[in-house]
Amino acid sequence: MEKDNVTTEAKLYKQAFALSLFTIGYNIIEGLVSIFFGYQDETLTLFGFGVDSFIEVMSGIGIAAMIVRIRQNPDSSKSKFEINALKITGSAFYLLAVGLLVGVIFNIINQHKPENTLWGVVISLLSITVMTWLYMAKKKVGQKLNSQPIISDANCTLVCIYMSIVLLLSSFIYEITGFAYADIIGTAGLIYFSVSEGKEAFEKAKGKECCCGGTCHT
Repeated sequence: MEKDNVTTEAKLYKQAFALSLFTIGYNIIEGLVSIFFGYQDETLTLFGFGVDSFIEVMSGIGIAAMIVRIRQNPDSSKSKFEINALKITGSAFYLLAVGLLVGVIFNIINQHKPENTLWGVVISLLSITVMTWLYMAKKKVGQKLNSQPIISDANCTLVCIYMSIVLLLSSFIYEITGFAYADIIGTAGLIYFSVSEGKEAFEKAKGKECCCGGTCHT
């Protein structure tokens, strides 16, 4: 029975590793395309969305590294590897939030508005489709393994879906109405989601440190 459990766990980690590799590959492509068109069209929301894709890449790398270390050290506590993965994801989200905030302030001061947001509509629709499937797959594996980092990585993908919706709405509104601040409002939404997920990742990491024998102080 124990052998079957070990085999099942190994298969689940194999699935999680494959999903992390897909996350890395897809988001590198999505990120480069989004940053290119965001820069070309001077669309901060699309540019920020592209940067967020690389946050997904960092999170995917963190999960992949965690799984590799767990495989290489099967007798070691998984918590220390999971804590590192959570901190990588949290730090990446905070960095994104700071970068986007600087961009918003710059655009407000210069009263800048994007030239075009059509690519934002196209990219966001594709991202919503792919990321919805990826989120459900990660969540399922993470719950079966009872792995907070994998579940947190799934939530990172869920935030990407939220960001895709924000990108879609802000791009669509600008395309239809020409409302100059639609891009800035959309970017503010990305900042909110980034800070929320960064905070949650660090809280989960702290909780795991306490569970490892440390002392929690409130």
